[in-house]
Amino acid sequence: MTDNLLTIDDTNFDSEIGKGIAMLDFYATWCGPCKTIAPLIEQLADEFADKGVKVGKVDIEQAQALAVKYSIQGVPTLLFFKDGEVVDRMTGAHPKPSIEEKLSSISG
Repeated sequence: MTDNLLTIDDTNFDSEIGKGIAMLDFYATWCGPCKTIAPLIEQLADEFADKGVKVGKVDIEQAQALAVKYSIQGVPTLLFFKDGEVVDRMTGAHPKPSIEEKLSSISG
């Protein structure tokens, strides 16, 4: 795993995601599509780190309060944050260009 990919849970969410632009991958260890996009999420964490964008993963079974708070109905779900507020979301395994486009549009 890359050093740029954050592991987010109920205890560090506010301190990590409260300021700036962030994308969180809500996933489950048993989820096939989550495993499929995991390498893409790692690549995006590295590619967007120099732009000040935080990329993290949230295990819905370990951070159930966050999954409930953000109404995660299916995994993988990508949530896009700006200063701690959700500005967009994508559910399902999307190709890297689609995710990059969304991140770029939010991060400017």
